[in-house]
Amino acid sequence: MKKTYAVVTALSAAILMTACTSTPTKTLAVQKPNNQYEVTAVGKTSIAAKNNAIAAANSTCGKNASPIVVDEKQEYNGVLKGVVDEKTGQMIQAAAGVLGTITGNSGSISKDDDYQTVLTFTCQAK
Repeated sequence: MKKTYAVVTALSAAILMTACTSTPTKTLAVQKPNNQYEVTAVGKTSIAAKNNAIAAANSTCGKNASPIVVDEKQEYNGVLKGVVDEKTGQMIQAAAGVLGTITGNSGSISKDDDYQTVLTFTCQAK
Protein backbone atom coordinates (compact mmCIF):
# COMPACT_ATOMS: atom_id res chain seq x y z
CA MET A 1 0.00 0.00 0.00
CA LYS A 2 2.82 2.41 0.89
CA LYS A 3 4.57 1.65 -2.39
CA THR A 4 1.43 2.42 -4.40
CA TYR A 5 0.93 5.67 -2.48
CA ALA A 6 4.52 6.71 -3.18
CA VAL A 7 4.17 6.00 -6.90
CA VAL A 8 0.88 7.91 -7.13
CA THR A 9 2.37 10.85 -5.21
CA ALA A 10 5.44 10.94 -7.47
CA LEU A 11 3.34 10.80 -10.64
CA SER A 12 1.02 13.53 -9.37
CA ALA A 13 3.98 15.78 -8.56
CA ALA A 14 5.47 15.18 -12.02
CA ILE A 15 2.19 16.04 -13.73
CA LEU A 16 1.77 19.20 -11.68
CA MET A 17 5.31 20.32 -12.43
CA THR A 18 4.93 19.83 -16.18
CA ALA A 19 1.56 21.59 -16.14
CA CYS A 20 3.19 24.68 -14.67
CA THR A 21 5.98 24.91 -17.24
CA SER A 22 5.56 27.16 -20.22
CA THR A 23 7.55 27.88 -23.32
CA PRO A 24 9.39 31.20 -23.09
CA THR A 25 8.48 33.72 -25.75
CA LYS A 26 11.64 35.82 -25.26
CA THR A 27 14.93 34.59 -26.65
CA LEU A 28 18.50 35.80 -26.56
CA ALA A 29 20.59 36.43 -29.64
CA VAL A 30 23.79 34.56 -30.38
CA GLN A 31 26.53 36.62 -32.00
CA LYS A 32 28.06 35.09 -35.10
CA PRO A 33 30.99 36.18 -37.30
CA ASN A 34 30.77 39.33 -39.47
CA ASN A 35 28.61 41.25 -36.98
CA GLN A 36 25.68 38.91 -37.49
CA TYR A 37 23.29 37.66 -34.83
CA GLU A 38 20.98 34.67 -34.70
CA VAL A 39 17.76 34.28 -32.70
CA THR A 40 15.46 31.29 -32.41
CA ALA A 41 11.86 31.83 -31.36
CA VAL A 42 8.82 29.58 -31.06
CA GLY A 43 5.08 30.12 -31.22
CA LYS A 44 1.71 28.42 -31.48
CA THR A 45 1.39 29.70 -35.07
CA SER A 46 3.95 30.54 -37.74
CA ILE A 47 3.09 34.24 -37.38
CA ALA A 48 3.56 34.13 -33.59
CA ALA A 49 6.97 32.46 -33.95
CA LYS A 50 8.05 35.02 -36.53
CA ASN A 51 6.80 37.93 -34.40
CA ASN A 52 8.66 36.55 -31.36
CA ALA A 53 11.86 36.30 -33.44
CA ILE A 54 11.45 39.85 -34.75
CA ALA A 55 10.84 41.15 -31.23
CA ALA A 56 14.06 39.44 -30.07
CA ALA A 57 15.98 40.93 -33.02
CA ASN A 58 14.62 44.41 -32.24
CA SER A 59 15.59 43.98 -28.61
CA THR A 60 19.10 42.89 -29.60
CA CYS A 61 19.67 45.89 -31.86
CA GLY A 62 18.28 48.37 -29.35
CA LYS A 63 16.62 51.73 -29.95
CA ASN A 64 19.36 53.21 -32.13
CA ALA A 65 19.56 50.41 -34.73
CA SER A 66 17.26 48.25 -36.83
CA PRO A 67 17.63 44.55 -37.60
CA ILE A 68 18.36 43.70 -41.24
CA VAL A 69 17.43 40.05 -41.90
CA VAL A 70 20.09 38.06 -43.73
CA ASP A 71 18.42 34.63 -43.49
CA GLU A 72 15.14 33.24 -42.17
CA LYS A 73 14.18 29.62 -41.54
CA GLN A 74 10.86 28.38 -40.27
CA GLU A 75 10.00 24.87 -39.16
CA TYR A 76 6.83 23.12 -38.06
CA ASN A 77 7.39 21.18 -34.82
CA GLY A 78 3.78 20.23 -34.07
CA VAL A 79 2.71 17.18 -32.16
CA LEU A 80 2.05 15.36 -35.45
CA LYS A 81 5.37 16.27 -37.11
CA GLY A 82 6.72 13.30 -39.00
CA VAL A 83 3.31 11.63 -39.04
CA VAL A 84 1.43 14.07 -41.28
CA ASP A 85 2.35 17.21 -43.18
CA GLU A 86 1.76 20.69 -41.74
CA LYS A 87 -1.59 21.31 -43.53
CA THR A 88 -3.03 17.96 -42.44
CA GLY A 89 -1.82 18.64 -38.90
CA GLN A 90 -3.63 21.99 -38.92
CA MET A 91 -6.84 20.29 -40.10
CA ILE A 92 -6.56 17.69 -37.34
CA GLN A 93 -6.01 20.44 -34.76
CA ALA A 94 -9.09 22.29 -36.05
CA ALA A 95 -11.17 19.11 -35.87
CA ALA A 96 -9.94 18.46 -32.33
CA GLY A 97 -10.97 22.00 -31.39
CA VAL A 98 -14.48 21.51 -32.81
CA LEU A 99 -14.82 18.15 -31.06
CA GLY A 100 -13.61 19.74 -27.83
CA THR A 101 -16.23 22.48 -28.14
CA ILE A 102 -18.97 19.90 -28.68
CA THR A 103 -17.89 17.74 -25.74
CA GLY A 104 -17.07 20.68 -23.47
CA ASN A 105 -13.36 19.76 -23.19
CA SER A 106 -10.26 21.65 -24.25
CA GLY A 107 -9.77 19.58 -27.39
CA SER A 108 -6.63 21.45 -28.40
CA ILE A 109 -3.54 19.49 -29.35
CA SER A 110 -1.51 22.55 -30.34
CA LYS A 111 1.40 23.71 -28.18
CA ASP A 112 3.16 27.01 -27.65
CA ASP A 113 6.17 25.71 -29.59
CA ASP A 114 4.53 24.19 -32.67
CA TYR A 115 6.46 26.57 -34.94
CA GLN A 116 10.08 27.67 -34.77
CA THR A 117 11.65 30.63 -36.57
CA VAL A 118 15.40 31.21 -36.81
CA LEU A 119 16.51 34.69 -37.92
CA THR A 120 20.05 35.63 -38.86
CA PHE A 121 20.45 39.40 -38.96
CA THR A 122 22.74 42.40 -38.62
CA CYS A 123 22.01 45.65 -36.83
CA GLN A 124 22.08 48.83 -38.90
CA ALA A 125 22.18 52.26 -37.27
CA LYS A 126 19.08 54.40 -37.84
